[in-house]
Amino acid sequence: MANATTDPTIDHDAAHSRYELRIEGTAVGVANYIRSGDTISITHTGVETALRGRGLAGELIDFALRDAQRRGLKVLPHCSFVSDYIDRHREFLDLVPADRRPEFGL
Repeated sequence: MANATTDPTIDHDAAHSRYELRIEGTAVGVANYIRSGDTISITHTGVETALRGRGLAGELIDFALRDAQRRGLKVLPHCSFVSDYIDRHREFLDLVPADRRPEFGL
């Protein structure tokens, strides 16, 4: 099992349509998405059970949203964790098209 005290690294794995959070080289968290044109639909976020509650999923989603922002992409937060994260971090609200926000409770 990965050492929870080691700083995680996060990478975009475009070939597999996901962002990966790694500790000591081992993937312990993922955020899966589907890309269509200039939009990514984030469909699932998960972190190994033993590492939950440490803020790792938040770090992963923050990275993914900042990457989408940097690349000029729109985001559809189909994963409830992501829509909740955007609701708590309103600086990312503009990533979600205004006409789609009610669909995600935003």
